[in-house]
Amino acid sequence: MKRFASFLVLSFSALYIALAFHAAAAQAPSTIVGTWQGFATVRGTQQVPLTISISGSDANLKAAFLNGPAAHPDQTPASSVTFDGSHLVASFDYFARKLDATLTGGSLTGTYGSVNPTARGGSSTPFTLTRVAKLADPAASPNAPDISGSWEIATKSAKGEAAWEFRADSPDSKSPIIKTVIQRIDGDTGGLWGTWNGTSYIVGHFNAAGAALYSITPQPDGTLLLKSLLGSAHGPATNDLIARRAADARKQNLLAPTDPTQQTTVKDPSIPFAFSFPDLSGKTVSNTDPEFRGKVVIVAIGGSWCPNCHDEAPFLVSLYKKFHARGLEIVDVDFEQGDPDTDTKRLTAFIAHYGITYPVLAGGTTDELADKFPQGVNLNCWPTSFFLGRDGRVKETHAGFAGPGNTVGHEELERDVTALIEKLLAEPAPVQSANLEP
Repeated sequence: MKRFASFLVLSFSALYIALAFHAAAAQAPSTIVGTWQGFATVRGTQQVPLTISISGSDANLKAAFLNGPAAHPDQTPASSVTFDGSHLVASFDYFARKLDATLTGGSLTGTYGSVNPTARGGSSTPFTLTRVAKLADPAASPNAPDISGSWEIATKSAKGEAAWEFRADSPDSKSPIIKTVIQRIDGDTGGLWGTWNGTSYIVGHFNAAGAALYSITPQPDGTLLLKSLLGSAHGPATNDLIARRAADARKQNLLAPTDPTQQTTVKDPSIPFAFSFPDLSGKTVSNTDPEFRGKVVIVAIGGSWCPNCHDEAPFLVSLYKKFHARGLEIVDVDFEQGDPDTDTKRLTAFIAHYGITYPVLAGGTTDELADKFPQGVNLNCWPTSFFLGRDGRVKETHAGFAGPGNTVGHEELERDVTALIEKLLAEPAPVQSANLEP
């Protein structure tokens, strides 16, 4: 009897321990909640500040990269988050990337990179973070020079540009952080935030698209020297950049940045703009289909791999919601990088993340762009949009996209494109079908 009683005590003790363990495990996700800050080591040597916020609990955990002022940071949310008490995985499916980390002794250590290590850009970036009680702006040295406003960077790019725009703004007079951006013809760098260290501004970001880090050093002649501290995907000439005020650039007979409406044209604007591609279910969608006749159509060319296309997507979605009932159609012709498994999953997540309800068509791979759109001239930017009037002919093209990182440029683009759509919708539909083949 004593043995049986002892057995019961041991059994209940074991059951209690098991229940306590499971209860603790069920509440384990709460230990990861908070704001985590530290550095990612990019290309083996450069330390890029990284901040991630984790909120929610249990199966409803959320995570987002944070950049910019503490009072109103820019956020890049994860598609899904799991945490088992020590192992954290935050997936950013719409970029086919994930954060994979382990919580040990108050430190969150892991990597961020492609879900497919063999895909283009498949390397992972290591990082180490610690939890902070409150998100705060970094310290800055005193007497920071005023570099606010627009500048021009003379260049010779593969896209035919003679100059880029550089812009610097202070988003909050109470914060030492400045916001900067480089606007190229195919899009901007995304917001680059930072502070003055006594000799230079060090600005950058770490978001779902990856890392960027620049130094901006005022020169005695009134110019700015910009250096990409991570190297450049745009060629060695972009590692050292000289920014001048527009007036000074004109005095030196330097050309201004290319007007994005002049970068790409069509061979014959008098004939309808043709497209014919399968949607993701395999159904062919063409400009001659009845749903496009007599409509204003935006043919948006892009790819889910393209950060500037991610910037453009919310704007296209908002235009579609606002003007579709009045006769606007949008067709997204998607060109991917040639890895079917990664491409398909990323594109599907891209569509879901931005709530795209207009047709998305499979154009092919990026190297096929010119062949698939033979009417285009100098069609070489991601994204590029063709704006078709009710007669099916191209009324305007727009290369690249000024995203939210370029606040002034983004607001100007939104105003201009909205005005263009309003104008095209106000035009009467032709008696004959609008999108007929020539």
